[in-house]
Amino acid sequence: MSPNNRLFIIAAAAVIIVFSVVLAVLITSLENRQFTPIDEGWRVGYPTSAVRAEVLELLRQEEVMIEGEMRQYPVYRVQVLEGGMQGEIYEVDYGKYQYRVENVTPAVGDQILIDIFDRPDNVRVIHFIDFIRTPYLLVVLAVFIVLNIGVSGWKGFRGLIGLGFSFVIILAFILPEILDGKDPLVVTVLGSFVLLMVTQYLIYGWTLKTHSAVLSILVTLIITITLANIFTNLTRLTGLANTEVLIIIQQTGKAINPQGLVLASILIGALGILDDLIITQASVVFELKDTDPNLSLPVIIRRGMRIGQDHVAATVNTLFLAYAGAALPMLLLFTLSQGNFGELLNLEFVAEEVVRTLVGSMGLILAAPITTTIASLVALNQHRFGKLRPYLGPANQADDLQ
Repeated sequence: MSPNNRLFIIAAAAVIIVFSVVLAVLITSLENRQFTPIDEGWRVGYPTSAVRAEVLELLRQEEVMIEGEMRQYPVYRVQVLEGGMQGEIYEVDYGKYQYRVENVTPAVGDQILIDIFDRPDNVRVIHFIDFIRTPYLLVVLAVFIVLNIGVSGWKGFRGLIGLGFSFVIILAFILPEILDGKDPLVVTVLGSFVLLMVTQYLIYGWTLKTHSAVLSILVTLIITITLANIFTNLTRLTGLANTEVLIIIQQTGKAINPQGLVLASILIGALGILDDLIITQASVVFELKDTDPNLSLPVIIRRGMRIGQDHVAATVNTLFLAYAGAALPMLLLFTLSQGNFGELLNLEFVAEEVVRTLVGSMGLILAAPITTTIASLVALNQHRFGKLRPYLGPANQADDLQ
């Protein structure tokens, strides 16, 4: 095995371990954190009395009448794994008090969340709450890391570091600043630009191609957020159609700008695909320049846009499908509605998704000509940068670590 391959395997294993440890610590800290901003008993997620339990055996099947239909539900024997009742054994049903999906049931050996409390008449009640999913999330993460590094090599390795940086920016800067009362739009624009700028240089290196992509990102972000602001105001979106926003405002008393959150969500929703489209267009331009140094500016822009048009068409469809997948219940509402289609479209939570999808797509569409033009100007005029040229790096550095 060559030294490069050995180093690559060690680095890949290190990334898997570090990401798994970080995610485990993050999940554990979030599980143990008490969300009590105002109301002492308020928190996001599960009730404070929820505890982990292990399924020991399936005891029996019982029946319950739900909406005029007799349905069966399983009853399990479980053992509590934490808290003051650790080690105690109880019976718990799955499906008596909640909707149950037939092919999703606890199995012997599974860990589940249950709620244990005593009624005023001193009768102890045990409810099934949810499945324990976090160990399997770590498995999904490990498989993702292995595939990413296996296919993309060192560039995939650097991409994972960029992904970690993105988490840090969102969790340590954007979200805390918004909760602190800062303008969500300003915070998101600053955080997004720093996020994309750092990840671009981390993955693609200090090159003219990367400089062109970063400048294109800045211009596209400004135009996209301007369009989002115009159409959000034009359609009178308040941001209050989102129930999570109302919960945050009511429970925490934070001075959060809900309309700013709408604008911020539009921008963040388009970031990932925007990153891909812009660096691809910049790469196309510099490859054209390397292939034929005698190409003129109009020719490079025209040839670059031929590829850009195909990329934009596919990317816009990708963005739409991503939003459609997230808004699938809303699309079901469209299908089942007996009312006027125009009235349904006028609902704020529906209109918000429409504006989010279309404005995000506008930003992606404009990113292609913006990036192609900027990258073409940089590629063809790099000899005019004078004394700055040696400090700007190579034009299009190849990945020397495969």
